[in-house]
Amino acid sequence: MTALLAHADPALVFARRGGREISVGAFLADVAGLAAVLPQGRFVANLCQDRYRFAVGFAAALCRGQVTLLPPSEAAGVLAAVLGGYQDVYALTDLAVDVPVPVFAYPGHLLPVACENPAFPPDQVAAVLFTSGSTGTPAAHPRSWGLLVSAAASAGQEMAVAKGASLVGTVPHQHSYGLESLVMLAWRHGLVLQAERPFYASDITSLLADLPRPRVLVTTPVHLRLLLAEAGGLPPADLVISATAPLELALAEAAEAAFAAPLHEIYGCSEAGQLASRRPSRRDEWRCLDGISLRQDGSATLVSADGVETALGDIIELSDSRHFRLLGRNTDMVNIAGKRSSLASLNAQLQAVADVVDGVFTWNAAGTRLEAFVVAPGLTAENIRAALRGRIDPAFMPRRVRLVQSLPRNPLGKLTCAALTALQAAV
Repeated sequence: MTALLAHADPALVFARRGGREISVGAFLADVAGLAAVLPQGRFVANLCQDRYRFAVGFAAALCRGQVTLLPPSEAAGVLAAVLGGYQDVYALTDLAVDVPVPVFAYPGHLLPVACENPAFPPDQVAAVLFTSGSTGTPAAHPRSWGLLVSAAASAGQEMAVAKGASLVGTVPHQHSYGLESLVMLAWRHGLVLQAERPFYASDITSLLADLPRPRVLVTTPVHLRLLLAEAGGLPPADLVISATAPLELALAEAAEAAFAAPLHEIYGCSEAGQLASRRPSRRDEWRCLDGISLRQDGSATLVSADGVETALGDIIELSDSRHFRLLGRNTDMVNIAGKRSSLASLNAQLQAVADVVDGVFTWNAAGTRLEAFVVAPGLTAENIRAALRGRIDPAFMPRRVRLVQSLPRNPLGKLTCAALTALQAAV
């Protein structure tokens, strides 16, 4: 059995919400209070937007032996598609939401219930996570309590997370990265969870600056670019964590300088969770977290975690079973006139062009030519092509550069297949 929290004292601060501190003891009382009133059900879709309420709901479901479903989006169509495949399910919400299952609203007031730090068996299925849809239809992947615990414990040790650090995240907690690097990291390393999820750069910097140190920022490359564009400088941090998309070295180095803090990058997937980490400014190679190992079978790379092997969707170059380089996604590879690259690599070169705010390479609707969508006020399509000529092979030059006001990225900074298809049809 493994305890829910690593916090040693119930008087310690567990979270901050609306400027108010919530103790470990108060959190555990809320968990017990909610667990006592949750409906019967095998599955619960935790759709709470408030990060503290989400954490209470996730822990309460564990106490009731219910499996938490974490859909990749709150869009009505996505929720209908994901939840429609489950029986004996209800949704836990703190805002109005359109779902095809019974809804249980997070209570405005919970009766205080005395509660010790609960513990759960490692093989208890804690959650079912879903792929983001960036490569197609979201797919379900169950995650055991033991695997969540071991990954969070190892990641925190690898990054030398300081106990009691204030934890701010710009990413959704329903996603694998947010769940593991926010909720689970806080639970397993005695961190202080910030209930609010800031999105705009000014809100992120304001919230971070108001928190006591040490402080940790959990974010994405998209948010890092927006933050670095802020005038007036950034508040110092003690650790920055990034994931969900490849992080080019120049951006990592600039972020470390701006925050005066080390930046660690997490590699993982919804299929298996957090798998490896690195500090890009120090090494190009990834190192697997404790308990994780890789092996190759032909062209496929298999990861072993929690005694289960899973095939990865990325092209990986192994140094040994625990060290590797990431070359790109299998679905990302571009082969034109015998020359190979990846869409991720081409995107990095495009986004590094001066005055480009955002950009993405993709195949045209017919799947025969590369094109690019670019957010770059003040630049023309020819300006962008001229800059790319010094950065990429002519074989990969986009046949068409489409200038747009913004890209339809989801809260993780990803562009789903559906969003790209809609953008191509609209522009």
